[in-house]
Amino acid sequence: MSGNSSVWLGTMLGLILATPVSAMQDTRPEIIRTEHGVPHVYAENFWGAGYGLAWVELEDYGARVVNALIRGRGEMGLVYGRDSVEQDYVRRPIHSHARRMWPRLELATRQMYDGFAAAVNDYLRSHPTQFTPGVASTFVGWDVLAGEIGAPNIRGAQRLLGRARQPVASNRDDGSNAWAFAPSRTTSGHAMLLRNPHLNWDAGYYEIHLVIPGVLDFYGDFRIGGAFAVVGGFNQHLGWATTNNQVDSDELYAVSLATGRLDRIVLDGRAIPLTKSIVRVEIRTDTGKAVATREEWHSPFGPVIDRKNGKAYILRTASEGEYRGGEQFLKMMRASSFEEWEAAMKIRARATSNFTYADRAGNIFYVWNGVLPALPHPPGGDSTVFPIRSRRQMFSRLVPWDSMPRVKNPPGGYVHNENDSPHFTNLGAPLDSTRFPANVERPSLRLRSQHSLELIRHLEDTISLEEMVRMKHSYRMLLADRLLPDLLEAVGDGIPAPEGAAVLRAWDRSAAPQSRGGVLFEAWWRLYQARVKQPFAEEWSAAKPTGTPRGLASPSDAVAALGAAADSVRRRYGRLDVAWGEVHRVRIGGKDLPVGGCPGDLGCFRVLGFRDDPDGKRSVQGGDGWILAVEFAEVPRAYSVLAYGQSNRPDSPLFGDQAERFTAGDFKLVAFAREDVERGAVRRYRAGCGAPPIGSCSDR
Repeated sequence: MSGNSSVWLGTMLGLILATPVSAMQDTRPEIIRTEHGVPHVYAENFWGAGYGLAWVELEDYGARVVNALIRGRGEMGLVYGRDSVEQDYVRRPIHSHARRMWPRLELATRQMYDGFAAAVNDYLRSHPTQFTPGVASTFVGWDVLAGEIGAPNIRGAQRLLGRARQPVASNRDDGSNAWAFAPSRTTSGHAMLLRNPHLNWDAGYYEIHLVIPGVLDFYGDFRIGGAFAVVGGFNQHLGWATTNNQVDSDELYAVSLATGRLDRIVLDGRAIPLTKSIVRVEIRTDTGKAVATREEWHSPFGPVIDRKNGKAYILRTASEGEYRGGEQFLKMMRASSFEEWEAAMKIRARATSNFTYADRAGNIFYVWNGVLPALPHPPGGDSTVFPIRSRRQMFSRLVPWDSMPRVKNPPGGYVHNENDSPHFTNLGAPLDSTRFPANVERPSLRLRSQHSLELIRHLEDTISLEEMVRMKHSYRMLLADRLLPDLLEAVGDGIPAPEGAAVLRAWDRSAAPQSRGGVLFEAWWRLYQARVKQPFAEEWSAAKPTGTPRGLASPSDAVAALGAAADSVRRRYGRLDVAWGEVHRVRIGGKDLPVGGCPGDLGCFRVLGFRDDPDGKRSVQGGDGWILAVEFAEVPRAYSVLAYGQSNRPDSPLFGDQAERFTAGDFKLVAFAREDVERGAVRRYRAGCGAPPIGSCSDR
């Protein structure tokens, strides 16, 4: 290096070090809150975007954001004590992996993680009383990354070996609805997209708009606690929605241990060493802290779940250690064409989920996405351990992206998914299951999906964005169409339940708030299901995907169940024709509102799950709650509603403040263009206000 260069470098370094930290205020993003507190973050760079994202999440969710980073570091036991330590044994190795992989991420991704961590540190220092004592404001970017890296399915493998402490609950109705319409099906001639998750109302969906002028302009939903916990949304060119799918990305293999050894396995006649690691975790105690350790064993193919009877049981996971999820999502958020978006998807850092896509160019697309192993054996699922002697018997590669089930621009101009298999994404272009590997879901189309297809197929001509969001709120109970005629025929006009039959004959077969008869019908269905092994006369079949199941397998049991249901409903509510909304309520933020919608097994498209309250009513605990509908005009036009609001803090005015909109089937107009954001501004400020080293600043 020349003398002049050295002088220049020294001068620049001196200037950088001499710059007051407070000068960083200009890099803190501007926040504009619009109706219902939706934050629009305007940042100068990726660091600022991450900072702003974390800051507004902290304002609205507080400790939940910090806990996500504590969990990612594997320090729950250190903060909350011994009862919280178990997950730390899993997360500590993942955190170490995140730190090793950190330099491999692209700079923009790292900057966004760093900004997120910096905001958490600033918020902790400026709001210390909001958090558990002892939480140190020392988070860094790879702490955030660690929280977004998936853990291997150790519990599932332990359950298969009979070692799990408790079963893992699963509910396939915990999913979503998604539609995409091609320009040929819309009145505007622009493609449209509907996103509608169905998860518990504490799942932490967070509506936000992130902008770096000329670089990033994305509107959608993130999950609380991560810089790239992006689930769905849109930019000015395109958008996507996700729905849960069933991707089996791991297998459990039994490999012989070397004779007399617990630290060697034998494959292809050769001994392969296992490695031991000691996971150290810290635990808060009454007098300070303690250190606990756990011994773990690993193979070159995955973690060793158990060693017994001369075998080592190895869990092999196709997505193990994948750390590029944030990098993939950032590329998706910035994509300006289908080709760019697909190139991002081909990174394959997102291990599961159906993706439903639409864009301004008029494309619609669906893919059954997953990190799917190319198996040299039948799929084991959650019930089979494969004994192997050779590496060739163990999967070693993925099913290629282009071989995954997918549909692009099909006849009829629509794609849809409601968590069922990919085969009937478009009935005009059904997918042949024989073309796919055996570990792709088998064909299925439950009543919720059939309801969706009936809504789509019965459309006359074209549909507007406003009509799409109204159609989304169909309260129809499709199960009633399949069973009620047989039930009423079996009951006739006689004993034992003529009064119940009269209510059901007058019922409109919906779960609308004002509808009368649905409460009795659901009570009957639950009792009838409990009485018979097989409720339907004709089960679902791929040959009749939208016409089955139907009919009563046992009319006599159905009639008996109706009598019991009538007695139960009358005792509980005082009348048989009680209105659905009188029983089913949204109770949040001091509100108690009637609501329409029902569980998916009843065939509702507007899926809601309820809990029984002490007063005999039923209140929403999950299901439909976040809805985003967008039309890809030159400037995207969109509507949204987040039923439980932007904040989970009971003292926040944003807690449950959209409940009235949701129960009424109403939506707010999304502000996307800057002029619309300015027009709708309710509050504006700079992220980091009040946090050192920035000092205080006020709203303006």
